[in-house]
Amino acid sequence: KELYSIVKKLIAEKNNTVVIISGRDKETLSKWFKGFDKLAFIAEHGVWNKNPNEEWQMTDLIEKDWIEIIEPVLQSFVDRTPRSFIEYKNYSLVWHYRDADPDMGQQRAWELKDDLKNYIANLNLEIMDGDKVIEIKNAGINKGRAALNKIGDTEFDFVLALGDDWTDEYTFNALPESAYTIKVGTKTTAAKYYVSDVEAVRDLLNQLEE
Repeated sequence: KELYSIVKKLIAEKNNTVVIISGRDKETLSKWFKGFDKLAFIAEHGVWNKNPNEEWQMTDLIEKDWIEIIEPVLQSFVDRTPRSFIEYKNYSLVWHYRDADPDMGQQRAWELKDDLKNYIANLNLEIMDGDKVIEIKNAGINKGRAALNKIGDTEFDFVLALGDDWTDEYTFNALPESAYTIKVGTKTTAAKYYVSDVEAVRDLLNQLEE
């Protein structure tokens, strides 16, 4: 609730443009931020784009025929890895193994990435190795490219990007040198600065809206 309150204050300032960039699907983001009409969104790492007070638009014409080829591969790993499952997004597939036995899950993740190498080049796909997840998506779709498209030719006085996921590194690398990039957590990063945790993010955003 506190975060929602902060976001509402930030988007209430007419000179601010607040963009939520996520790997989540657009349905989830729409549910989480229902009523936040002045927010801009990028979903599924850049597949979907939504400007304030507008409808969702696909960023590019993206192929999805490959899903029927890759899905059986992932399903074979679900069958062999108890408590793992497949998440179906609009234009990507995600194999989750967070609830699986840790040793088995890690071993299966290595095996899956090795098996997928036979497909990704021919199908123009990319493997994203996240936190207990393996995501397969179209190559060239990432948060950094999406962020640059969102900025476009607009000359902003101040650009701030915060993120805690390794996929946010695309954004940190893509933004102009003048941007303030902040990693949430202490992992190796391309960001210029870092904060320790979500509480620190809230403190920072509170200062911005004051």
